[in-house]
Amino acid sequence: MFAASEQAVSNPSLPWLSALFAIGLAIIHLYCGKLRFLDEIPRSRWLSMASGVSVAYVFVHLLPDLNARQKAIAQTGALGFLEHHVYLIALLGLVAFYGLERTVRTSHKREQKSPGEETIESGVFWLHIASFALYNGLIGYLLSHPETPDIQSLFLFFIAMGLHFIVNDYGLRQDHQGDYQSKGRWILAAAIIVGWVIGQGTEIHEAAIAVLFAFLAGGIILNVLKEELPEERKSRFWAFAVGAIAYSTLLLTL
Repeated sequence: MFAASEQAVSNPSLPWLSALFAIGLAIIHLYCGKLRFLDEIPRSRWLSMASGVSVAYVFVHLLPDLNARQKAIAQTGALGFLEHHVYLIALLGLVAFYGLERTVRTSHKREQKSPGEETIESGVFWLHIASFALYNGLIGYLLSHPETPDIQSLFLFFIAMGLHFIVNDYGLRQDHQGDYQSKGRWILAAAIIVGWVIGQGTEIHEAAIAVLFAFLAGGIILNVLKEELPEERKSRFWAFAVGAIAYSTLLLTL
C-alpha cells in the first residue's frame, strides 16, 4: 500500500483504473442514500457485513503492512522516533475520531428541541464533514499508491473502502439528515477525487505515507465500531462475522 509512485506507473493501466475507482467511491457517497433497504431496524445485515469486510481489511492487510514499514520510518530523521511505535499513530487516529464522535453526540443532546426531534449545531456539522473530507481525501490519495503495482491489490482496496463508505454514509445521513443530503455528500465525494489528483501529482516519503495510513487504520476501526456497537442500532453480529471471516479468507488466500 505504500509503494512509490514510480512503481505504480510500471503498469500503465493502473492510473486509469485508479481513476475509475476514485469516481466509483465518489458515486457511492452521492447515491447510496437511495438504497432504502439499508434504512431498517434491526440494522441491515448488509451494513453489518460491510463493516466486517472493512475491519478485516485493516487487521489482515493494512496493519501488517504498517509493521513492515516501521523500518522505513526508522531511517528518517524527523519520524525516526516512531521506529517501534507506528501503532501509536493508529491509536491516535482512533482517539481523534472518537473525540469527533463524542462532539457530535454532545451537540445532538444540546440542540434537542423535543423528544422526537434532534438537530445539530452548524459548527459541529462543518467540523464533522471537514474531518471526513480529509479522511476521504487520504483514501483517494491511496488509490494512486497501491500496495503493489497490480490490479488485484487495487481492486481489493476498492471493495473494502467502497463498503466502508456505505457504512460511513449511512451514519452521516443519520447524524445530519438534510444538511448531509444537500451539502455533505457532495463535499465528501469531491474530497475523494481531490485526494486522487494530489496522489497522481505528488510524491511524499514512504515513512510519511506509513504514518498517514496508520492514522487511517485507527479511523476505520473507530468508524466501524461506533456504527455497530450502540444498542439502538440492533446490529447483526453474525452478518458482521461473516463479512470479516469471508474477506479475511480472501485476503489470506490471494
